[in-house]
Amino acid sequence: MKDLDNIPALMADIGARARAAAAELAIASAERKHAALISAAEAVWQTRAAIIEANAKDLEFGRDKGLGEAMLDRLMLDETRIRGIVDGLRAVAEQPDPVGAVMAEWDRPSGLHIRRVRTPLGVVGVIYESRPNVTADAGALCLKAGNAVILRGGSESFHSSGAIHAAMIKGLKDAGLPEDAIQLVPTRDRAAVSEMLTMSEFIDVIVPRGGKGLVGLVQREARVPVFAHLEGIVHVYLDREADPVKALDVVLNAKTRRTGICGAAECLLIHRDIVDTIGQGVVRALIDAGVEVRADAGLQKIGGTVPAEADDWGREYLDRIIAARVVDDLDAAIAHIRRYGSSHTDCILTEDDGAAETFFQKVDSAIVLRNASTQFADGGEFGMGAEIGIATGKMHARGPVGAEQLTSFKYLVEGQGTVRS
Repeated sequence: MKDLDNIPALMADIGARARAAAAELAIASAERKHAALISAAEAVWQTRAAIIEANAKDLEFGRDKGLGEAMLDRLMLDETRIRGIVDGLRAVAEQPDPVGAVMAEWDRPSGLHIRRVRTPLGVVGVIYESRPNVTADAGALCLKAGNAVILRGGSESFHSSGAIHAAMIKGLKDAGLPEDAIQLVPTRDRAAVSEMLTMSEFIDVIVPRGGKGLVGLVQREARVPVFAHLEGIVHVYLDREADPVKALDVVLNAKTRRTGICGAAECLLIHRDIVDTIGQGVVRALIDAGVEVRADAGLQKIGGTVPAEADDWGREYLDRIIAARVVDDLDAAIAHIRRYGSSHTDCILTEDDGAAETFFQKVDSAIVLRNASTQFADGGEFGMGAEIGIATGKMHARGPVGAEQLTSFKYLVEGQGTVRS
């Protein structure tokens, strides 16, 4: 029985067992990892009633804690969403195994033959809030890449994450892989997070997935390398040459499909020349869809808008709220994004190829889209099966972090008694 009161000892034990499991996983066959993921997917589906029952406890906890509707939506699991978890596990299982893949290969005049091949990172620590599906996504992707993973879910998703984790463990057992390969921190105590951030002897990289407060804490206190996942301050720019039908469809989907995800649009920028035509129609449609539009002076003439405050620019609402402002031109839109964006995801709506190319070149976000909803900022939609998060930094991984991004590499060098002159 684990001593849940002695957090340092608890986390040291988890870390040591993860390090041992990582050594075994690093040489596990692709077939065994595939079998574990398929078995886990089947277990999730077979235990869906228990997962939904556990989720009901979390929803009750979240309501008592005062979570807003958008956060409760992130937390909620139903049969459709569990089917999505199952599909994600199967999709990861069917992807090519990245471990051992040859990234480059060449010969040198010295007679050396050199290969750069993918290797596991080792042990990944994932700290996440609310969304219990991350338990499956992160577990699957780390396993596929040959990594052990330590999962620390949010207090809100404690029961749901535990139920999903049990299914992941069944997959490991069925495939004969170490159960310690996917560990879930068994306490809501925040001290466990602080411990993870300093466990450099056990953890090779930390992936935070949550709001600004969590990510800021991790970046400030971590002694372990971090895959930065900043808040999604996502912009959509309506260019002068935007198509009105595409603009209406994309903006509504980008804001309203799911407001509580990091790819949801949070700020709408409208070219001055189309304010009274396309712009007014889009803003009106947002209001009719129940979105509170916090508008600058140039848009306040549209009935139903709310005057924007200074802190509405550069804000992640994760709710049915969007900031909106008029910009003079493409350069002004890019300048706004550079000042207020989070390097996550930004979009231009235009039929002008030149404007799109300029936007693509000058907006330095992890994901930049043209004429497509920002809700596609998702590893599953990128063909990765799932994602562990959207990395907004520039070191190692950037954008959706899938199994391939959870690997490093090494050089395999072969000679024939070759010596250096």
